[in-house]
Amino acid sequence: MEARRPAPAAGAPVVKYEVFLAGKTRVVELARVEDDWKISLDGKELDANVAEVAPNTFSVLLNGESHQIRVAPRADGTLTLHTGLAEYHAEVTDPRVWRGRRHGALEVEGRQQVTAPMPGKVVRVLVSEGDAVEAGQGLLVVEAMKMQNEIRSPKSGKVEKLLAKEGLAVNAGDVLAWVE
Repeated sequence: MEARRPAPAAGAPVVKYEVFLAGKTRVVELARVEDDWKISLDGKELDANVAEVAPNTFSVLLNGESHQIRVAPRADGTLTLHTGLAEYHAEVTDPRVWRGRRHGALEVEGRQQVTAPMPGKVVRVLVSEGDAVEAGQGLLVVEAMKMQNEIRSPKSGKVEKLLAKEGLAVNAGDVLAWVE
């Protein structure tokens, strides 16, 4: 007998994401139900349980099968997902935060943290705290595996806080700056 999650309480907030993965756009909806999450994929509820077991590493129980998934943000804003021997690239869109196109690219609203997409070393800082920046403008350069990756601003605004300094070693997911 399969245990069913309780239905979300009336008015329980649902977070909806569009995920482009393996050439297909899927709609993922999440709703908090007590201490658990109700997850649906393209309108169909999933029997899933997720726990973060290490930074950017998740243990996922999906329809009774266990999976370990490592998530690595990429410099272009997409994600690389590793599970077993498979690697996937995903683009996640949160319709609540995107406000439209400017210069052909989507731009986010609100205060945004800028994180290191991979482990490496900050080799150049291109802005200072308080500088005005445009969406897509380079903020700093991180070197990883002998390649230099320019980390760009996710939005137009002002560099509120700059945590990165030249020569600083960083891990994937480390916060490098805040843009407001």
